Amino acid sequence: MALKPPPIGDVIQQVNELVGNSGLRGEVDKSVKALVQNGLSRLDVVSREEFDAQAAILQRTRAEVEKLERQLQSLSEALDRADANK
Repeated sequence: MALKPPPIGDVIQQVNELVGNSGLRGEVDKSVKALVQNGLSRLDVVSREEFDAQAAILQRTRAEVEKLERQLQSLSEALDRADANK
């Protein structure tokens, strides 16, 4: 059975308790931040800005697809009516 890592909040709290108010705290904060950024850069994630941009594109695309579906339905109905009148 694999070991489950402790929650990051617990780790940060333990590090802060070990370091206290010494001058090391700033260095530890920088190191932890660099480690986290490095870890996140290895993951397949996007920034919030990229996500929002893609969500906006998806919303516009969805609206366009719905519009085209309505047009297709209308044209199909018109074609069916034309065939019925023959």
